[in-house]
Amino acid sequence: MLHLRLIVPADRTDEVLRLLGRTVGTTHLVVLPGAARNPEGDLVMCDVAREAGDDLIGALRGLGIDRSGSITAENMDLTLSAHADRAEAEAPGEGSDAVLWEELTQATDEESTFSVTYVAFMTVATMLAACGVMLDNAILIVGAMAVGPDFGPLAGISTALVQRAPRLVGRSLTALIGGFAIAMVLTAGFAWMMNAFGLFTLRMVEADRPSTSFIWQPDRMSFVVAFLAGIAGTLSLTSAKSGALIGVAISVTTVPAAANAAVAFKYGDYGQTWGSASQLLANLGGIVVAGTLTLLVQKGLLSVRRGRARRT
Repeated sequence: MLHLRLIVPADRTDEVLRLLGRTVGTTHLVVLPGAARNPEGDLVMCDVAREAGDDLIGALRGLGIDRSGSITAENMDLTLSAHADRAEAEAPGEGSDAVLWEELTQATDEESTFSVTYVAFMTVATMLAACGVMLDNAILIVGAMAVGPDFGPLAGISTALVQRAPRLVGRSLTALIGGFAIAMVLTAGFAWMMNAFGLFTLRMVEADRPSTSFIWQPDRMSFVVAFLAGIAGTLSLTSAKSGALIGVAISVTTVPAAANAAVAFKYGDYGQTWGSASQLLANLGGIVVAGTLTLLVQKGLLSVRRGRARRT
């Protein structure tokens, strides 16, 4: 269930209540006349089945409530109510399959912010991965994958393409390209410093490194794995099951590939640099393609479900 809290201008309250009344899947309606002060208006609260939430929020925005008042939606982890059970049963579809497009757009927009914190996470993750590839330590590689924040901008690109939001595409690309560029430059400097202390050496770069050599040796499976991870990551975002994102993060070789490219470039091993860059591009491309196709399928299924609901 979703909990909606609306601030509605007093002259629009009846219109909003009629909308809520005819929306299948709503319950627990509360109206507090004149309770809101900034902006002024009536406070209207209700619960709605997640599968009906996107249509309702869209209708409320169509009435201009987001401009004249406010719309706040919260996920409810526990609701003990026969009314809520009945509302969920009446709403078409399953809550776990529902996509709240406004929530997804806002979440990916926030995760695609090119901020100091974002760059710091990207840089630390890339430096950790550099240690992992130089030591041929798979555990460090997995840790670096989990720390990397690059899935946010990738999801932002997919969402923006499906929603036709060019501003979000630009914002996501800026965060993705800028984040990797800065992280790789700083990681090259980090490798130079580690070399000065004798902790990184050319022999480490030229060693076989059986546990991590796949990072600069991409093949068709690199794209396949990234594609599958992109599907899983997108589903975890749209279904609000964020725990699956950790599994997605450690399935793709984006951050380790960027790290190995930076270290190899510092030591003049351009073969590894190119191989790592190819691995990076294959993973980024696979995730974006998979995310975009997954969202398109979900959008298509939503349209079909809406059509069936209208006919019934």
